[in-house]
Amino acid sequence: MKKFSRAEMAARVARDIPEGAYVNLGIGLPTMVGNHIPPDREIILQSENGILGMGPAPTPEQLDPELVNASKQPVTLLDGGSFFHHADSFAMMRGGHLDIAVLGAFQVSASGDLANWSTGAPDAIPAVGGAMDLATGARSVYIMTEHVTKTGEPKIVQQCTYPLTGVACVDRIYTDLAVIDVTEQGLRVVEMVEGLSFEGLQALTGAPLLPMAAV
Repeated sequence: MKKFSRAEMAARVARDIPEGAYVNLGIGLPTMVGNHIPPDREIILQSENGILGMGPAPTPEQLDPELVNASKQPVTLLDGGSFFHHADSFAMMRGGHLDIAVLGAFQVSASGDLANWSTGAPDAIPAVGGAMDLATGARSVYIMTEHVTKTGEPKIVQQCTYPLTGVACVDRIYTDLAVIDVTEQGLRVVEMVEGLSFEGLQALTGAPLLPMAAV
């Protein structure tokens, strides 16, 4: 079994973003999605720190140290892109003006609850940022994360044990092993990496899965 690479995960997320969508890319893995937007598709990327119309990561010649996303990573600006006040950015996020938010996660529950700002550990530094605003304000929430932690614990669980970011807000989960939809019936597998059985995926998941729908 060969897991999806981070670049493959990002490309898979990008393929699901429709033409004309306004999208926020959260810190961490989701920032990679901007490098894989299909060239024939106009997708408008928003950054929490006040950018609309971000492009992919810059080449060394394009790098501008003053042009960074919310993760403090250098970015490019597409033709027609704009900058605005942080308050305006949050008004955009909270006002339902974003079609999709792509976020990372510590845990996602079977009902689509999201925990992504703190593990609750005594030495952890809480970093909620705008995640709560995005989780509740975006029309759809996609999660991009590894399937299990570095110690092998499932990130997809029956019920989150970490502090929640949002309740029943997640629509789809992209991991290095599978793509999974959160549905009213439960967690439905959409795709799996080649060489992994449904039973094998279930063994690495902390909540019941529904098999892929018949075509």
